[in-house]
Amino acid sequence: MPEAAQEREARALFGLAEVEGPSMVPTLYGGDRLLVRYGARVRPGQVVVLRHPLQQNLLVVKRAVERRGGGWWVLADNPTAGGDSTVYGTVPEEFVLGRVLGRYRPRRRTSGQRSWSGALGWALTAVRPVSARSASRRLRAR
Repeated sequence: MPEAAQEREARALFGLAEVEGPSMVPTLYGGDRLLVRYGARVRPGQVVVLRHPLQQNLLVVKRAVERRGGGWWVLADNPTAGGDSTVYGTVPEEFVLGRVLGRYRPRRRTSGQRSWSGALGWALTAVRPVSARSASRRLRAR
């Protein structure tokens, strides 16, 4: 039994990721930090972190739209950004690493004085769950 325990890969249940690029706008923006639940069950409409099918060393964030032939059809919320299943097809199930639970938007550093109203506005919108509903009509139309 100890040998089997040593062979098991230790995996984190939760992790953090940072968004780069515009593919998930308006849901996520570049610089947003994500709380990811690795190994979580994925349902259609949820935002997921996955290995890019053509460049496995690259992690990407997309919305899982539906299961197709043993994998997931994933789309970007921003239709002009591309880089989703319309380009590379269905993503194999083993490439989907986890589900995004929420996002944290860091406060922008500005020079000069900071207003209380600006700080309050940031605090009210900085942390929020990532919804399984897309703001994009593109995903609802298919």
